[in-house]
Amino acid sequence: MFLKMIFGALTRQKTRFMLIAFTVALGVSLATAMLNVMFDVGDKVNQELKTYGANLNVVPKGVSILGEMYDLDPAEETVKRREQYLREDDLGKIKMIFWANNIVDFTPYLDTKIAVGGVAVTLTGVWFDKHLSLPTGDEVNTGMTRMKSWWDVTGAFARDDQPRAVMVGKTLAARLGLGLGDAFAIAGPDGKAWGELVVRGIFHGGEGEGEDERIFAPLRLAQEIAGQPGQVQRVEVSALTTPENDLARRAARDPKSLSRLEWDTWYCTAYIGSIAYQIEEALPQARVKAVLQVAESEGAILQKTQLLMLLLTILSLVCSALAICNLVTANVMERSTEIGLLKALGADTLSVVLLIMTEIFITAFGGGVLGYFAGLGFAQIVGYTVFGSAVAVKTLVIPLMAVLVALVTLLGSLPALRMLLLLRPVEVLHGK
Repeated sequence: MFLKMIFGALTRQKTRFMLIAFTVALGVSLATAMLNVMFDVGDKVNQELKTYGANLNVVPKGVSILGEMYDLDPAEETVKRREQYLREDDLGKIKMIFWANNIVDFTPYLDTKIAVGGVAVTLTGVWFDKHLSLPTGDEVNTGMTRMKSWWDVTGAFARDDQPRAVMVGKTLAARLGLGLGDAFAIAGPDGKAWGELVVRGIFHGGEGEGEDERIFAPLRLAQEIAGQPGQVQRVEVSALTTPENDLARRAARDPKSLSRLEWDTWYCTAYIGSIAYQIEEALPQARVKAVLQVAESEGAILQKTQLLMLLLTILSLVCSALAICNLVTANVMERSTEIGLLKALGADTLSVVLLIMTEIFITAFGGGVLGYFAGLGFAQIVGYTVFGSAVAVKTLVIPLMAVLVALVTLLGSLPALRMLLLLRPVEVLHGK
């Protein structure tokens, strides 16, 4: 009998219940889209920010200590590091740490002085697109081609397999009168002639970094000119990180102050400090320093983006609750005679409330399922429109949305339930 009454109500007032289902579907679709994007936005935002530079610098341990003890400026520190290098062959270990998958790109640097037409110039050797075969069996491509993807390049990035093809900064190219395809002779630090290099690309790397005054060449060429085979001076690393919190800040001040549980949590979370610590474990001769401005801005942007998504989710559910409140209240008012008759025939208030709420929850369930799948579609639209890639479907959203739909439906129905509880059969049946 109970099921017959529910089925009868749903068929008789299908327009009203369809409106309720549609209202729930709208709220759930937006909430589903925002929650999926919110849970996946960390990687998306980090990935976007990684196109604007590295957030970790790896330098020889001795160089770092000298710089901190004597407060050296970058030029003085470069002089001090002449006999202190990292081994190029060890750099693959960076992709073998616990958070290896979070290491997006890295590239080594080796600076040496050359002369072009009597003008002193800094030539920097780098990996442009280096292919590494790791002992783990993994294959990795890394280098400046992706690390500096925001550069404004005329021509093309240089290649590691073309040792004489280089990239020249825009400012330096103008000063030397160099254009694409031009060949120019160079001399090493000792005045020895090193033949000619060819301009493969002219780039503008941004203001204030001095990159536009440099020549970037394959690392092997810089090592030969500097007389440092297999050596590098520093490594820039771009890593996906988790925003810093109190635990990460305490670990940065004094890792020994952490309990064993806190240490395990910190080590197994992609904080910039824990990634730096693991790189130092892999490269004992190195010290890793975070570029704090980049790391802090990433965390701030990520937190604000996630907060925006959460506020949109809450707002959509609040709007759904208000709409459900109006629709359910109107439904109860229209059926006041029917409800009064049920009470007059002996139905207790709890049974009537159960009947009404079962109808509402069945309708909300149908709208919720429809809204969930629509929300997945909206999430992909947001992903491809904003980030250019798909948003991962998070299974956590399913139980979360189920709880939220039940809560919103219940809260939206409370005013109607209050009206139902106050309804007196005698007054209703007499048309009062």
